[in-house]
Amino acid sequence: MDYQLGDIVVLKKGHPCGCNEWEVIRVGADFKVKCRGCERIVMMPRKAFEKSVKKKIEE
Repeated sequence: MDYQLGDIVVLKKGHPCGCNEWEVIRVGADFKVKCRGCERIVMMPRKAFEKSVKKKIEE
């Protein structure tokens, strides 16, 4: 699947704040995603990100 900046994705594991929606803010060898609940930013390798995505939300 192809991910672009600004895409909203749902990851398999939710964030401790209770929200499980994330906004993609960097794409490359690593992905940087921002929690839509508390706005915490997390960076993860591409392979781990693609494996943990449950679905992509269309907006």
